[in-house]
Amino acid sequence: MPYFEQGDVKIYFEEHGAGFPLLLIAPGGMLSAVSYWENTPWNPIEQLSGDYRVIAMDQRNAGASTAPISADDGWHVYASDQLALLDHLGVDKFHVAGMCIGGPYVMGLIERAPERVASAILFQPIGLDDNREAFYAMFDSWAEKLKPQYPEVSEAAWTSFRENMYGGDFLFNVDRDFVASCRTPLLVLCGRDMYHPESTSREIAHLAPNALFIDQWKEGEHKQSAKQAVVEFLAENTPAGSAS
Repeated sequence: MPYFEQGDVKIYFEEHGAGFPLLLIAPGGMLSAVSYWENTPWNPIEQLSGDYRVIAMDQRNAGASTAPISADDGWHVYASDQLALLDHLGVDKFHVAGMCIGGPYVMGLIERAPERVASAILFQPIGLDDNREAFYAMFDSWAEKLKPQYPEVSEAAWTSFRENMYGGDFLFNVDRDFVASCRTPLLVLCGRDMYHPESTSREIAHLAPNALFIDQWKEGEHKQSAKQAVVEFLAENTPAGSAS
């Protein structure tokens, strides 16, 4: 199994296909892992690895990835993991696609390294819309299963970590002003449930100056047209001269 190790952090990843790099950030909330793509409306690993170098990863302390826990943990440590993996693989510029929690992760990468992100796809991103307690409960469920492995981590540290993740506004890690200033081409596929509010998807698409929005994308003819839109979006935003 391929791993990237940096200090005490151990990240499981997979590579499929060849061409211009595409980083995939899976759904699953705090359990975000490669395997979750198998249960999505369509699997971008299967769809896109014929044209792109698809890089998929388990986030820290999800799937087969591990890392220490501290009170200072939050969105920034995940962004650091993601960029460190890409550096390890020799990737400079890349596309990125994220579903669910992957939406904020994608925007965090653009905030950290805007010059490196050629384009970004957000499948039903999570966001705040009268649902904070649901995210706290989701975090707590994840944390309870991990606590036996980290007896040295205090309850105060777990609470701080949870607040760093889900105490914020809008997308939790970036605000509306950042999204409104984001020049990176975005493709937003609409969410429609408690964790993935329709209001969040629509507001991202409204605020971002270079955003395209897809309302229906999960079933029937909508699925096929959305898949084609993803293919066209990536092709249009792949840098000239890049293999894809």
